[in-house]
Amino acid sequence: MDAFQDFIRDLTASPEYVVLGGIGLSVFVIIYGLSGMLAGTAPEMRRMHAGTVSRPHGEDFDLIQGNNSDPHGLLQAFVPSSREERSKIALQLKRAGVKRKNSVRIFYTFRAIIGVSLPALFIAAMALSPEIQAKLHIAKLLQNLTWINAMQIVTALLVVGFYGPILWLRARIRKRVKAIEYSLPNALDLLQIAMEAGLGFDAAMVRVSHELAHAAPEISQEFMILQLELQAGKERQAAMLDMAERVGVDELASFCNVILQSNQFGTSVSTALERFSNEMRLTRELKAQEKANRLPVQMSAVLALFMMPVLLMICLAPVLIRWMNMFG
Repeated sequence: MDAFQDFIRDLTASPEYVVLGGIGLSVFVIIYGLSGMLAGTAPEMRRMHAGTVSRPHGEDFDLIQGNNSDPHGLLQAFVPSSREERSKIALQLKRAGVKRKNSVRIFYTFRAIIGVSLPALFIAAMALSPEIQAKLHIAKLLQNLTWINAMQIVTALLVVGFYGPILWLRARIRKRVKAIEYSLPNALDLLQIAMEAGLGFDAAMVRVSHELAHAAPEISQEFMILQLELQAGKERQAAMLDMAERVGVDELASFCNVILQSNQFGTSVSTALERFSNEMRLTRELKAQEKANRLPVQMSAVLALFMMPVLLMICLAPVLIRWMNMFG
């Protein structure tokens, strides 16, 4: 803390003016944000948007779409103003299984809070007294740090806190996509069996979603959302294409195309599902064989990397020993 005060005294302005300026700036930001959040919409703007806001049956309507409106107040500091960027993050959140309302705003706010909290905690730890640092067992870690090292650590914590949620989101998307790809053949088999037993397509999907609720909750959730959208009045083609885009799995998109084409041309859905399931299993078997065939080539590079130094030592060691004996 004394070093921080000495750093402030080295500035051109006195420490009192610096502190007062920071307090004034903080109060201005808080008052501006609260005024923007608490201010209501003007009557003229409400009349202008009256014809566009309440359109439940428009082409942009989505049953599970969260609040993707323009941010106001303090949210402008966290949420990007570009609707394209917000839509991109909203799609990634849906693919990760996060479908709650205001998920985009919560994600960006959490990202900003984590990005600021980690450096703030480190600075607060440095500002503690040596006795408290010793009680927390962090004195040995902080006693030899210079200002350059501290700035490097703060920058690294800022980067980790700001980009950590993005990496977490991508990892969760990959995990969920793999889970859906793994459980999709079983779901199609159950769907085919249910339809052959006499259920319709919608009733069969509901039954399959209930049966796979514990074994494959990801595909069960997507099937249930699809049925809820259909019950809400959404067209089947739009609902299935939205599910394919929301999940981001190529096999599920092919499944949606097979169902839509079967309904369009009047063919048997059960037969189409059986053929599609067989083709999907054949494709996976070919992919597994392709990976198995690539293993010898990949292993050869690793073997050469670890075997070449040993072979060189075996071949050159006698020569080196003779040279050492000759010139020693």
